[in-house]
Amino acid sequence: MSDVPQLPPSLLDITVFLLSKVGVAGRRRMGDGLKAYGIGLWDLAVLAALRDFGPASQGDLGVRLGIDPSDLVAVMDTLAPRGLVERTRDPRDRRRYSVTITSAGVALLDEALVAAAGVRDDVLAALDERERALLHDLLRKAFAGIEPRARTT
Repeated sequence: MSDVPQLPPSLLDITVFLLSKVGVAGRRRMGDGLKAYGIGLWDLAVLAALRDFGPASQGDLGVRLGIDPSDLVAVMDTLAPRGLVERTRDPRDRRRYSVTITSAGVALLDEALVAAAGVRDDVLAALDERERALLHDLLRKAFAGIEPRARTT
């Protein structure tokens, strides 16, 4: 008998179960990979949103990314002291902060995205490039079906 537990075949026939298992492994490995940069997954998401969409208020970032306001404050408390983002008071509404990614933030994001590609290669090692591209396209389509913000058209 093997020391590695076997999953019941009936579970292996459930696509969403498999997707969940691969997702958990990917999230764990991604988090571990980002530790080398001193950031977490939400930090990466905020940096990517700021680079891709430009400056935003903290509130808008939270809504866009689905981050609870208190969690977003913790993200800002990680990124701002390191000079990865700048927070300034919104001149039109002094209660709001406008957040901008800095050149240091862009550089760190670029490095972290290279690491993310390495995690992808690790997690999807059993798939060839064509299969990885197909899986990616299918996951984007499935995600767009459940998350309106993910739709590109």
